[in-house]
Amino acid sequence: MTIFVNPPKAEDRLQWESLYYGYAEFYKVPMNKDILETVWSWIQDEDYPFFGLLAKDESGNALGFMHCREMPSPLRGAMVGFLDDLFVKPEARGQGIVEILYESLNQLASEQGWPFTRWITADNNYRGRAVYDRLADKTHWVTYQMRTNE
Repeated sequence: MTIFVNPPKAEDRLQWESLYYGYAEFYKVPMNKDILETVWSWIQDEDYPFFGLLAKDESGNALGFMHCREMPSPLRGAMVGFLDDLFVKPEARGQGIVEILYESLNQLASEQGWPFTRWITADNNYRGRAVYDRLADKTHWVTYQMRTNE
């Protein structure tokens, strides 16, 4: 199977939405049209430092996606990449699509001048972590999240 990775275009919207719903379901995060519209607008805005990569087969069927963004690294005085989202349809897993997406991410990072790209994942995402352990270096950082007082 041949896999093509490109930024999602207008005609990819419905397939991207379907994948994004699957991603939200995987992480048990509620999804709605407002969120979809916001994220889609970030991907489509060439002036906004947020990027989408969509993996499709030779028939044009979307199989997976990545979303990443530029972020400052103050200690380096440079911008770096941050991978926010990665999802591959369950029926398409184990076919090398993640590796192809990471090759595209690495190319994007190089084009953007990012010295590295960082990401987090759920501790119990064992299948994903097995792939990440092959593709990248695990850091010693622990992530915390503080809720804003409302």
